[in-house]
Amino acid sequence: MTRLFEHARKLDAHGQVDDFWMLVDGDSIVSTGTGVGPQADSKEDVGGRWLVPGFLDLHVHGGGGHSYDDGPEELIAGLATHRAHGTTRSLVSLVAAPLADLRTCLGEIADLAASDPLVLGSHLEGPFLAPDRRGAHSLEYLREPQPVYVDELLNAARGTLRQQTIAPELPGAFDAIELLVENGVAVALGHTAASFELARDAFDAGARILTHTFNAMNGIHHRAPGPVVAAFEDSRVTLELILDGHHVHPDVAALAFRSAPGRVALVTDAMAAAGSVDGDYTLGTLNVAVRDGQAMLRGTATIAGSTLTQDRALKLAIEASGLPPAVAVEALTLAPARALGLEHRHGLLAPGYVADAVQLDHEWRVQAVLANGVAL
Repeated sequence: MTRLFEHARKLDAHGQVDDFWMLVDGDSIVSTGTGVGPQADSKEDVGGRWLVPGFLDLHVHGGGGHSYDDGPEELIAGLATHRAHGTTRSLVSLVAAPLADLRTCLGEIADLAASDPLVLGSHLEGPFLAPDRRGAHSLEYLREPQPVYVDELLNAARGTLRQQTIAPELPGAFDAIELLVENGVAVALGHTAASFELARDAFDAGARILTHTFNAMNGIHHRAPGPVVAAFEDSRVTLELILDGHHVHPDVAALAFRSAPGRVALVTDAMAAAGSVDGDYTLGTLNVAVRDGQAMLRGTATIAGSTLTQDRALKLAIEASGLPPAVAVEALTLAPARALGLEHRHGLLAPGYVADAVQLDHEWRVQAVLANGVAL
């Protein structure tokens, strides 16, 4: 069955097109153009609203009051919250936990990914993190990346582990990077005290993502540029960025976009309170207090994920960081798709791409969501 979406203002990484139409057949976009569109089994008048590709989140732990590591029912409910805010595809991120618990969660995510194409697989943010840069991860569950641990996790995920965060200064980290890359996992550097030189070496070894850039790592110093500058200088690297007004100043976010054009991926790093209300939550085994939309480990000044949704990140990128809208949209769509090697099928409103699209009003509020050709 074909569906025609017409009279839209298309906006993706290739720019803006007015009076745009898009013909969808099943789960794919089959043709696009301007003006009068072709015949279709059904038509939808977008009414001049923005039409952008569905958002892709590389890093998200929960939403709507539901944590992704609390079992399949909670995972599905949390995903629904983010899908309502335009995130049509995402990884499922897990914090450090006992290895047995991680294996169980990875298996559950693999089962869900087999039945739901909107779930792209898992992202293990823990357990291979530097203790002094652990952020909202339990110290007792951190591990050195020994091959036996890496193999356990890969086997549990059954081919669906898509991203692994690792601190490259840990013993065995470079062997782990090699093993993960051999198994098709995108390795991310994060929660690390790595220097510029060590980060550069890790990127040369195969790491291709920087986990929540600027957070839980050395900052930019004029005599010690750190991992952020190493990522800026390496065209192979995608930089995750949490743009929620708390993690990174909007002007510093703009600096990242200027320094790594087309390589910044806006992520939420959202915990259960995203799309929900202030209150008391957990992230893994840690207690989190959410006040005025900011999540902090209870009794500390440590940020514990975010309450961000990707539609809000888009609005902040345009209105607070001053980014051109097409650049902001790219950071939510094509840039994260590239990080996972999916850029030939995801991230654009073009023939041959998946039929994932979000309708937005003039204030960047979500009006409708299409995922895999189906209205959500």
